[in-house]
Amino acid sequence: MKTPNVDALTKQFIQQKLTLALAESCTCGLVAAQLAPAFGISQVLLGSVVTYHIEAKQKLLGVKKATLATYSAESQQTTNEMALGLHRHLPQADVCVAVTGLCGPGASETPDKPVGTVFVTILLEGHAHEFRQHFAGGALKIREQATTFIFDKLAELLERRQAAPSN
Repeated sequence: MKTPNVDALTKQFIQQKLTLALAESCTCGLVAAQLAPAFGISQVLLGSVVTYHIEAKQKLLGVKKATLATYSAESQQTTNEMALGLHRHLPQADVCVAVTGLCGPGASETPDKPVGTVFVTILLEGHAHEFRQHFAGGALKIREQATTFIFDKLAELLERRQAAPSN
């Protein structure tokens, strides 16, 4: 696994005066844990919640039972509701990231959604950036790849935001 440059990512957040909040399911807090040693992270990271079980998704983030029943806990719809629920609880977060997916057999695994399928929603300035990615390997490898994927997408979005002409 390539080591993400969390110091550079944190620096982007600081330069753009943005804060971050995380809602993690399949990554089990790995995103927050890898950010923790970054220089200046205390200026950026407001908090992280691990909502592995559907009950936690419902009670802590407001994911609807109907969404879980219709689309499953491992879906883009669920990830979107996780991000929105996180933002409702931490409205001062400029960037809210939610992640869920299948790191092992069972759950909502289907031929269309095999083990290794991960869903990410990055809520930035009122826009939900949705990602569906498939990773290979065992559970730990999938979690690591998903975490690196999130860091890469955050860096891309922040670079795009910085390069955009200001209004």
